[in-house]
Amino acid sequence: MPETPRQNDLFSFGIFELDGRTGELRKDGKIRPRLQGQPLEVLLLLLDRPGELVSREELRQRLWPADTFVDYDHSLNTAVNKLREALNDSADNPRFIQTIPRRGYRFIAPLELGGGTPAGLITADRSAPAPTVADAVVNEPVEPRASLLSDPKDLPSIPRWQARLLFSLLQVMYLSFYVFALANLSGVDAALARLFSRPSWAFLPLIVTAAAGVSVRLYLLSAAVFGYRGLAGRFQKLFPVLFPLDELWALAPFLIVDRIGIGLALAATAALLFLPFSQRSVLLMGDGGAGDRKNP
Repeated sequence: MPETPRQNDLFSFGIFELDGRTGELRKDGKIRPRLQGQPLEVLLLLLDRPGELVSREELRQRLWPADTFVDYDHSLNTAVNKLREALNDSADNPRFIQTIPRRGYRFIAPLELGGGTPAGLITADRSAPAPTVADAVVNEPVEPRASLLSDPKDLPSIPRWQARLLFSLLQVMYLSFYVFALANLSGVDAALARLFSRPSWAFLPLIVTAAAGVSVRLYLLSAAVFGYRGLAGRFQKLFPVLFPLDELWALAPFLIVDRIGIGLALAATAALLFLPFSQRSVLLMGDGGAGDRKNP
């Protein structure tokens, strides 16, 4: 990890004092739990540029090397939340760390450096307006998309509980597909026989994926219900494996095509083909919503 600028300085802001070399934090002269790791790196970078916007991209490059695979948004939100807890700061009424929504953070408190720097020489302008969306469009270069998947920055934010609820319902739907198939093997075999001249080649993969899918969906369902914090990042790692599984089971309506008709089976399959992408988007939207409530 690159060295953060000025990490050998002593900083004073409000009732806090920070030793950038050790992460020792004092409040009214009393030692507080030591800052370390990513929360300390974030604070040092903000202190190096008081009153200025430090973009999320700059923080990402500072905290994680280019070859690191991590849910950057969630991890950065977590680091800032821990930092705010240490400083008794609030996202809604910040005294030290102001969030510029979807862009980055700014240190807004008067800052005094150790080593003889007079107090008030470095002072953040709390009244300075936050950069506008137009500024972001003009000043930030547009990066080419490397994937057809939705960029988290382009998705709206929704409350985390709503995202978890929608995601849970989708897992219940997939789980019901698998359980129904495993509980009605003879019916599945008969349905495949109506669709294919040699149903055995499709029967075995269907049953194997259904059995495996039960475990995966129970894991995802429990993670959503019990509020696993890293769910969005974990799902993105599982996405390359889940995607072909979900696309295969998007054909499930054709197992009951004799009951619902070819038209409805096609319509249901078209909707199911989109669901893997919607699961990913819903989780990212909820992850951004949680971040916006804590780091607006």
